[in-house]
Amino acid sequence: MGMKWLELAVYTTDAGIDSVCAALTGVGITGLSIEESHESAFAFLKEAAVFWDFADMDKIGVDTPCVKGYLADCPENLSTVGNAKAAIERLKSLQLGVDLGTLAVTVVSVDEEDWANNWKKYYKPLNIGDRLLVLPSWEQKPETQRIVLKLDPGMAFGTGAHHTTRMCLEFLEQTVKQGDVMLDLGCGSGILSIASLLLGAKEAIAVDIDPIAEKIAYENAAMNGIGKDSFTVLIGNVLSDERVKSRIAGKYPVIAANIVADVIIALAPTARTLLADNGAFIVSGIIDERVGDVVSSLQKNGFTVTEQHSAEGWNAFLCR
Repeated sequence: MGMKWLELAVYTTDAGIDSVCAALTGVGITGLSIEESHESAFAFLKEAAVFWDFADMDKIGVDTPCVKGYLADCPENLSTVGNAKAAIERLKSLQLGVDLGTLAVTVVSVDEEDWANNWKKYYKPLNIGDRLLVLPSWEQKPETQRIVLKLDPGMAFGTGAHHTTRMCLEFLEQTVKQGDVMLDLGCGSGILSIASLLLGAKEAIAVDIDPIAEKIAYENAAMNGIGKDSFTVLIGNVLSDERVKSRIAGKYPVIAANIVADVIIALAPTARTLLADNGAFIVSGIIDERVGDVVSSLQKNGFTVTEQHSAEGWNAFLCR
């Protein structure tokens, strides 16, 4: 049996979050989580639009902002809960010049969660296309004729479950040929590079701006029997880092970029110079609203979109 916790929730506004946090920490509740409104969460993420696009805005943020504090569910902490309620009542009487909302308080008992591992129960073996099976590293290998790609995404993006990755894998399955050299721009967990090697590529070069990707991608490659003799991970910006640009110079039969619209648009001229004659440029991570912008940029840089996959607001293109 896991430990039980008291979850004390205070409902407020975006403007009132700091005041509520101060009131709770003032009585000794320091384990806090904050849930911002849809508007506030979107405003924050929009500032990082170079890294993110959004296909389902109603899943970002909450209807009513809330601060939640956690205490062990034991008699000794009941007085702290009482002090917290009193602190929130005092907050109502203060003239802070901001709308604090209702400041309604709820207290419930919740079971301890294994936050580090709970996500794993939602990540299951996944058949992709006609030949691939993405298998979480902690799952037993099933009897199958498919090519098995073992994966532990860790803190890097890319499990195969998201539409953007799945659509890329489907395109790779139909384009990668024996002996190809593949370039993966924005590699994350390394799933696209590793899949390409398992599909017959002789070499893959993966690039990401996040240093975490290097460790995770190499670990995933090793899990699939792939070493650094055929798989290279580079950390840096392919558009501005001269060291990375010199390392990837060449011509590639297959290039994949599962990122976002603005980055794909910026990458298009570079991808054109790196793609071999009759090569395939696979792009994904494009929300419906940005399809026109991406297609226009691809065409401007000499690409022809030969095939499009779409799923729940996300799009991927196979270009030549």
